[in-house]
Amino acid sequence: MSRVCEICNKKSTVTVSRKKLRSKYNPTTKRRQHPNLQWVRLDNGKRVKACAKCIKRMGKDK
Repeated sequence: MSRVCEICNKKSTVTVSRKKLRSKYNPTTKRRQHPNLQWVRLDNGKRVKACAKCIKRMGKDK
């Protein structure tokens, strides 16, 4: 199963962290940031992976 939220289709992104005092001799690398996916059971009984933001929003809608 891929790392994608089943509800909002949030997926990983590539970021480049740039800090001060970094030059071409001490470069930074690209990092991949993944969403906080967790298993959750929907009202119809289906288990899906959803991000924490969607789980929080589902709790507020009830």
